[in-house]
Amino acid sequence: MAQRVNVELIDDLDESPAAETVSFALDGVSYEIDLSEANAEGLRNALAPYLGHARRTGGRRGGSSRGSSASSSRSSAASGNAADIRAWARENGFEVSERGRVSAEVRSAYAAAH
Repeated sequence: MAQRVNVELIDDLDESPAAETVSFALDGVSYEIDLSEANAEGLRNALAPYLGHARRTGGRRGGSSRGSSASSSRSSAASGNAADIRAWARENGFEVSERGRVSAEVRSAYAAAH
C-alpha cells in the first residue's frame, strides 16, 4: 500500500502559509521559526543593523533551512553587485565609499536583509 504524506508549514506568527523555516540564535540558545516570505523578510530587516556590526562565530553562510528555490534566490540576492549593496547601505545608515571593496560588515548586513 502506498502512502503520501504532505507537510504544510504554517507561519508561527499569523498562521498564514509559511514559506520557510528560519534558524537563529540569541544568548546561546538556538531557535527555529516557520515564517511567510513577508514575516521572514521582516525578521531579517529587524536584525540587519545588529548583524552588520556583529562577529560571526561559525555556521553556514546564508544559514537558513530553506528549499532549493528559495535558497538559490537568497544566494543571488546576498551576492548582489557592489552598486546595489552601496545604495542599500547608504539608505540604511552605513558609510560606504564610492569605489573599492565593500566591507564584509556591509555585505553581511545586506545579505541578512535580502
